[in-house]
Amino acid sequence: MAASSESEVIAQQVSALTGRVAAAEARLGEIDKVIARLEGAALTTARALQEISHHWNAVYDAMRRAEEPDVGQLGGERDSSRPDKPKR
Repeated sequence: MAASSESEVIAQQVSALTGRVAAAEARLGEIDKVIARLEGAALTTARALQEISHHWNAVYDAMRRAEEPDVGQLGGERDSSRPDKPKR
């Protein structure tokens, strides 16, 4: 009789654990879905940041071009900020 009641107690404990394991598996399934959505959002964010970076690079390139003197204008002009070198 003692063996029977001992097995019943073990069966009840296993039954209780089975429910907890099923609940944990369900939560893990939900977590997997959230992780997949987060990975998708991370990829979208990375693509958007890359696009923004390309736009800023284009802006900086345009600013540099605007600051550079035009090669055609340099033909007869001298840089007046530099003093003349004495001729020997």
